[in-house]
Amino acid sequence: MCGIVGYIGPKEAYPILVKGLKRLEYRGYDSAGVALLNGNGIEIFKKQGKVIKMEGIMPSETPKATLGIGHTRWATHGIPSDENSHPHYSQSKNIAIIHNGIIENYASIKERLQGRGFTFKSDTDTEVLVNLIEDILLSEKVALAEAVRIALNQVVGAYAIAVIEEGNHDQIVVAKKGSPLVIGIGEGEYYIASDATPFIEYTKQAVYLEEEELAILSLSNGMELKSITNEIKTPYVQELEIELESIEKGGYDHFMLKEINEQPKSIFDTLRGRLLVNEGTIQLGGFNEFKNKFLSADRIIIVACGTSWHAGLVAEYLIEDLARIPVEVEYASEFRYRNPIITERDIVIAVSQSGETADTLSAIKLAKEKGATIFGVCNVVGSSIAREAHAGAYTHAGPEIGVASTKAFTAQVTIFTLIALTLARKKGTITESKFRQLINELDGMPDKVAETLKVDAQAKYIASVYKDVANCLFLGRGINFPVALEGALKLKEISYIHAEGYPAAEMKHGPIALIDEEMPTVVVATKTEHYEKVVSNIQEIKAREGKIIAVVTQGDTVISKIADHVIEVPYVDERLSPLVTSIPLQLISYHIAVMRGCNIDQPRNLAKSVTVE
Repeated sequence: MCGIVGYIGPKEAYPILVKGLKRLEYRGYDSAGVALLNGNGIEIFKKQGKVIKMEGIMPSETPKATLGIGHTRWATHGIPSDENSHPHYSQSKNIAIIHNGIIENYASIKERLQGRGFTFKSDTDTEVLVNLIEDILLSEKVALAEAVRIALNQVVGAYAIAVIEEGNHDQIVVAKKGSPLVIGIGEGEYYIASDATPFIEYTKQAVYLEEEELAILSLSNGMELKSITNEIKTPYVQELEIELESIEKGGYDHFMLKEINEQPKSIFDTLRGRLLVNEGTIQLGGFNEFKNKFLSADRIIIVACGTSWHAGLVAEYLIEDLARIPVEVEYASEFRYRNPIITERDIVIAVSQSGETADTLSAIKLAKEKGATIFGVCNVVGSSIAREAHAGAYTHAGPEIGVASTKAFTAQVTIFTLIALTLARKKGTITESKFRQLINELDGMPDKVAETLKVDAQAKYIASVYKDVANCLFLGRGINFPVALEGALKLKEISYIHAEGYPAAEMKHGPIALIDEEMPTVVVATKTEHYEKVVSNIQEIKAREGKIIAVVTQGDTVISKIADHVIEVPYVDERLSPLVTSIPLQLISYHIAVMRGCNIDQPRNLAKSVTVE
């Protein structure tokens, strides 16, 4: 969840750290801090609140240093406060650490250290870890890197850490387990970060640490990589493909609005090179390698969290309808806690925008142990899920900075559409004419999404009418039921309005009791085989004085006479409709949040990448 940055090299560290922290602030914004190593020793500056608050406490003349580490926090152990902010000193102040993750056995270690005379100023597990490192350094008479390695063999939990030492101007020690960490390699310099965005303008050469790996970054000796069991490793250096402009707002007021409007491009990029309409075929490299496993699978299990879980629900409709393979969609956060039945004849698809979601990683590790084939769907190249899976497909949505996911959802749905169509054709469960029709429609989807984005003014007006409501209901049938869930999640995430998504038919089984003139209901009511039933649901709401916001197919003449507000989207085949019906719901949520004065890109209590369980 938290964001960590670091630098060692010839440049002044502080400006690099601050810029990096601002790019990582979507990962946590409860507090921020930096530790700078110079002739005065390790100097720490940290403050509760956003990075700008920390900047406010810096001396007018920033301490000069060419080595430093920085942190932006999403609180786990200990409330957001100045004292609980990172970096943390060891008791002697000779060592400083930043940490993303959770040390689960910190309490027993803390008790042991207190018995050895250590005292603690914060409530964090991280301060326990840095004092454990110091205790080992002193008692074992070893160098910093070895003390870190020994300490990590004693802790249980997840970590991405960076550690610096008083007087050691030539070294940063970093390590990773369960939380992401990437090293940028420049000319006589090293960068560290939770993802590549803080250093992309300086270098595109990167090493992604694997599980339980430790790296010693030295200006005189270069990079030394080893496991925490002391096995020497060879770093794999890869070329990053991210462009600097893709992580900037580009003239938009918020990243979320930029990312909503990027969806025609992100869908196009996800289809590019895979959907070959002229040849009448689909090429999915990672899928093709394991196509026989897919075709002979007893079932497909999709594990995901949040928005990715909703994309998985859309996939369930698509794969079962088109390919006739049983699909189960599981919350990754619950999957391993109910002792699931998994066999080697199962395919487990892990879905995550960041590719670092801790619950999803835990779920696929369990599935691998039981012999299942793991297929990853994620957006970040080199991420943990991409490395852990047997095969997979990247969404190519580009960096998504806004905490509320938008373009990642439609890109994931696009990937699942390609998978469902490929499976259906290979299994013979779709006619050639229907296959050709659907791939032609899919090929035109970027244009349909661009057309849908023109409803922005309508969405803004509807937002102005309902911005002050306390509750909202979202309804959908069939493949648009997950869209209703996603619409409700978006509204909750960024406007803090209580919202719930339901299958339209379930309204009569409880939620209808909530309907009155104060509570709007958003209904996805496009032309499908369920259309008449959805019309009946709308009539039931209107009979109870409820307000209706309907997303309908262009040219609809029935619902437009009943609903209070109508937003029209282009006609597409029902199976592809989530790619257009989700857009108005994103826009309405965005504009309501703006009008309520909410922090759009960094909603309270949330972080973009959930790397702790």
